[in-house]
Amino acid sequence: MADRAASAARRATILAAVRRAGEANVAALAAEFAVTPQTIRRDLNHLADRALIARVHGGAELGTGIANARYDQRRGFAASAKARIGAAAAALVPEGASLFINIGTTTEAVARHLVHHRKLMVVSNNLNVVDLLSGREGIAVIAVGGQVRAGDRAVIGALADQFIDNFRVELALIGASGLSEAGDLLDFDADEVLVARRIIRQARKVILVADSSKIGRAAPIRIAGADAIDHLVTDRITSPALRAVLSANGVTVTETG
Repeated sequence: MADRAASAARRATILAAVRRAGEANVAALAAEFAVTPQTIRRDLNHLADRALIARVHGGAELGTGIANARYDQRRGFAASAKARIGAAAAALVPEGASLFINIGTTTEAVARHLVHHRKLMVVSNNLNVVDLLSGREGIAVIAVGGQVRAGDRAVIGALADQFIDNFRVELALIGASGLSEAGDLLDFDADEVLVARRIIRQARKVILVADSSKIGRAAPIRIAGADAIDHLVTDRITSPALRAVLSANGVTVTETG
């Protein structure tokens, strides 16, 4: 069990490094993690099998084609559920609110349903959300500064974290890569998690938007527990255990069906 956890943590770190640098070398990674090159090759093959990276001779890279295709695939997956979730979550945002919107295709679905809101101030590290809402009458948009991840136009890392620390808003609309049955919000990228945690801390109320495919989905890095969110908007909760955890933590649940 410990070996499995160590492998998952190492692979998450490798994936984050490839996303930052665009490439990685087997020998350098083996030295960094003090493991054999064969172990690193297995890690890279594992990530490549899931279309997270592209394997090349001597290492791996994050090809633009793979990054874009993967993001497009995520945007298209469960599109109707995300649209319903987006509409329901947007309905929870009052006129005149200040809010964070973080990265993810589901949070983008929320943004599409906010275009007719008025007197909003939106702070976002998702440049797709910035594009959707900027120029809309009555919506002030603030783009978070920092490192831009090419694949999905997310602004992540220490600079983004510091930028967000300047704000204290009413609502945070956030997504996550996974939601465990114990109520843990999970993700793959440490830099992404750093920013998500800051967003949660700097908002008075947190609304998690996640379609049912995220429930029980494994990811190695914990963003926060169920006690950090106030409201979950999803298409349906497929886990009785998760429903019990949410209830115990006073989380309001909206299921769009």
